[in-house]
Amino acid sequence: MYARPRTIEEATRAMTMPGALALGGGTDVYPAHVGKPLSRPIVDLSRVEGLRGISHTADAVRFGAATTWTDIVRAQLPPAFDGLKAAAREVGSIQIQNRGTIAGNLCNASPAADGVPPLLSLDASVELASPEGRRVLPLSAFITGYRRTALGPGEIVTAVLVPSPASAARSAFVKLGARRYLVISILMAAAVVERDAQGRILQAAVAVGSASPVAQRLPDLEAELRGLAGNPSAMLAPRHLAGLAPIDDVRATAAYRLEAALSAVGEALDLAVGVS
Repeated sequence: MYARPRTIEEATRAMTMPGALALGGGTDVYPAHVGKPLSRPIVDLSRVEGLRGISHTADAVRFGAATTWTDIVRAQLPPAFDGLKAAAREVGSIQIQNRGTIAGNLCNASPAADGVPPLLSLDASVELASPEGRRVLPLSAFITGYRRTALGPGEIVTAVLVPSPASAARSAFVKLGARRYLVISILMAAAVVERDAQGRILQAAVAVGSASPVAQRLPDLEAELRGLAGNPSAMLAPRHLAGLAPIDDVRATAAYRLEAALSAVGEALDLAVGVS
């Protein structure tokens, strides 16, 4: 069965069908089913009203679930979103960026999802809708494990919500792959840093992807960065990566990922404070 709803209410009703699979841009769904019959009901969300676009409220920036990576790259956003824009440019090819959606990247729940570390560093939340109503979860609670999310029966993502950042906040995103372009991440790091007039760090948020089943913030490092002036990478040590749990796979060893994480986090922080 193939459903193409026009409203969120129609979409959530359709998603209550047993085994229903939500289809956004299709850039994850299609590769996962090459050569396989699609026996599950498909709910195409591409025509649902109000799911695409970026809007600003008094306290948040709202990214509709169907907002594409190209939409994000082209949007007028504060400097705190530069890291997210940099990640958007790394999501596959231009064609994939034109089709792939911000919600699809989160719902796929890959450890190597480029959008997750910058959104984690921005304290993003995920808005969900079901036939029973709506709820909001922190992104850190939405992705629950490898390819797993907190989506319940009949639920769809309707938006990604980011608290309005401080005007002084700056961000960066660093990706390591086997080549420069069209590559799955070996390691990613994102940082958002706010500094005072004297150059001291007031707040810092750092997230690492592809080094755990789910991308992780580094709260101990963030706490130690507060009050620091100068080059953040100079104070980094392996102990700051204690929360990571990398694995050996075809792209890299766990040991290499830890070494790369230290370098990538340092580069992202230095870029965010403008000293790299």
